[in-house]
Amino acid sequence: MLFDRLIKKRLASFEEEILKKYYAEVENMYTKMRGWRHDYRHHIQTMKVHAANDEYEEIKQYLDMLDDDLTNVETVIKTGNRMADAILNSKLSLATEKEIKVKAEAQIPVSLTVSELDLCILIGNLLDNAIEACMELPPEERLIRIYMEMKGNYLYLALTNTAGGAKKRNFRTTKGEGHGFGLARTDSIIKKYGGYITRASEDEAFSTEVLLPQ
Repeated sequence: MLFDRLIKKRLASFEEEILKKYYAEVENMYTKMRGWRHDYRHHIQTMKVHAANDEYEEIKQYLDMLDDDLTNVETVIKTGNRMADAILNSKLSLATEKEIKVKAEAQIPVSLTVSELDLCILIGNLLDNAIEACMELPPEERLIRIYMEMKGNYLYLALTNTAGGAKKRNFRTTKGEGHGFGLARTDSIIKKYGGYITRASEDEAFSTEVLLPQ
């Protein structure tokens, strides 16, 4: 009983910390977006000055710079679900900053039976692990693919990422206490909703598939 209480307490502490982290990441992404919009008029004025002086090469260079800047803050994906949008876009924006190529496609209902808290932790943990694995590779080999949709009465999520090192048959992490709790929390959420999760590792890639009844 005492051991169970200690585990629950530590899981609750881990959950609180990871939610603070996710909130900070989401807030950072939207702060960047608000800042870009605020500066929009300044960008227009700058280009008008270049245009008035027939400085077309300078305009092209300025537009290229703005395009690169906008890539780092634009919304990557719209799922139809507010919480899924927030956590997906914050994590995928972080992946882009780390020079990880992202391919994402998702279409899910506005309302789900899985709680927003559990959805946030589930998606966040999976993408954290994927980003970490990609960082073991050179930038040109980093890739994350994520796909979400409804399959009948199930929410289906498939995530694949490139990963360095040999094929792993043991999916338990060895990279610290927090990572272990992340895997445990992911599995507990799947079990809580009577869902299914499969993990596979081959050909320098790691994949996870999740089914959650709705």
